[in-house]
Amino acid sequence: MLVQSFLEDRNLVIKIEGDIDHHTSEEIREKIDRDYFREKAKNIVFELSSVSFMDSSGIGMLIGRYKNIEKQGGQVAICNVSENIERIFNMSGLQKIIKCYTTLDEALKEI
Repeated sequence: MLVQSFLEDRNLVIKIEGDIDHHTSEEIREKIDRDYFREKAKNIVFELSSVSFMDSSGIGMLIGRYKNIEKQGGQVAICNVSENIERIFNMSGLQKIIKCYTTLDEALKEI
């Protein structure tokens, strides 16, 4: 699992490679929270093109970031999800809470 982040305007882009599950979600959460406050970002965009598996811990991590960022007056977006991850989002109802975009550029433009 690899988590990279960079700031685009006030949007923290989080690119995750690998699985997001009960083994990795806590480590991912800690890195995102640390980077978000260090960079003084407003919004977060998750770029998930290299994520092939996500369990309920991953969904919980995303929802937790959504709730925290919303309290700060920001927004959360997700982009570049695979068909497998999109199916998981549809089953969990996550796409009703967090906006999903086809590309990173689209997400950065809309958020």
